[in-house]
Amino acid sequence: MDVPFRGESMSEAGIRSPWWSTTVRWLLATGVLSLVPPAVFADGYDFYSNWPTHITASDGTDFGLAVLYQYDLNQFSHDQGRFEDASTNRRRYFGLFLRKPGVYDAIVQYDYQARQWVDTFVRIRTSGAIGIDLGNLRFGYSKTPVGFEGVTSSSATTFIETALPTQAVWEGRRAGVDWAWVRPHFIVNVGDYFWRKDLDGNNPGTTLAARAAWMPINRQGHVLHLGLSASREKLDWADQGALPPLARLRARPEDGLSPVRLVDSGPLPYSRQVDRQGFEALWIDGPWSVQGEYLQARVDRDHGKPDFATHGFYLFTTWTLTGEARYYSDGNVADRRYNGRDLQAIRPTHPWGAVELAVRYSELDLNDGAISGGAEHDWTVGANWYIGEHLKVQANYVRAFSERRGLQVNPHIFEMRAQVYF
Repeated sequence: MDVPFRGESMSEAGIRSPWWSTTVRWLLATGVLSLVPPAVFADGYDFYSNWPTHITASDGTDFGLAVLYQYDLNQFSHDQGRFEDASTNRRRYFGLFLRKPGVYDAIVQYDYQARQWVDTFVRIRTSGAIGIDLGNLRFGYSKTPVGFEGVTSSSATTFIETALPTQAVWEGRRAGVDWAWVRPHFIVNVGDYFWRKDLDGNNPGTTLAARAAWMPINRQGHVLHLGLSASREKLDWADQGALPPLARLRARPEDGLSPVRLVDSGPLPYSRQVDRQGFEALWIDGPWSVQGEYLQARVDRDHGKPDFATHGFYLFTTWTLTGEARYYSDGNVADRRYNGRDLQAIRPTHPWGAVELAVRYSELDLNDGAISGGAEHDWTVGANWYIGEHLKVQANYVRAFSERRGLQVNPHIFEMRAQVYF
């Protein structure tokens, strides 16, 4: 039986088709689509790009669906029986967007797999709205900025899962307001996430955060990005009479379907606040890129409990065999679908898509004083196939090496993902 993912019940997991059957169907479907030449459609219609998912008015206002569907397969070996093979939906985002390029954009999106809200906000670009560039203001529920991989769109990630330190340190989404000052060669972002719970009624607390980046090189296909970020999360009691506020830092071995964590700080009750810092770098030169980040976090605790600190880093390189460059926009790596400013489509050079290879090393240490959360480092190799603007197939192979309280577990993990997004 497959392992259920997040909110899924065991009964729901038990009625799935065998992983190999579903995976074969996905591969056949994407393979057939990739072989259909755009010329077979009347009037030059491009099936890969012109999906009827949105409507554009004469003044440029765009309204449509915001959908992300991912189906994952995880297989484990050399794991001492701690993991179970699984295949199921990883994400099922469904939402609506409304935007006028250069003026505003808004989105409401829900993940029906995890049963929780995702991006839900309104953003105003003051240069287009009032004619004076005072930056971009965003109100609502969005990603906090410490964690370069975490802030990257879930549809645009190079690897199937984020690196060990990103999982442990990145805070996720919070509700509030943030301001961004975006220029060709620098970006400053400040956020006050004052809503004391997220949209699902969980995660009591507030966060102040800031991020700055300098881009001495910033043109299409050639980027040098150097940035730093920091945040302070203050934790609250959930409800009167509830357990004291707690923090917990942990990471899966860069798989997404198993509940097993090889490194885990465990619950840290009486946690007062969590301070996070990140140092990030990205270099893009045509089909080559290198990206890395160092992340650290410190949990301050009350009632005589010891504080806890952790740190980790990752470094990866990519090479696009078909010649395309990773797309960069507004301080982050963006979807290959469109430019974040004017929505101009970025299409692969070849009609059958773009192919990318990648290698990543990541490391995380969750040992601090009397708290033995363990240490882990992973090697991941990956291949990505971008088929037009809306289809993507990924494959990763992970070698994980962990030690916690004298126990070593070093699983081998094979992962595949089929993705549809628009």
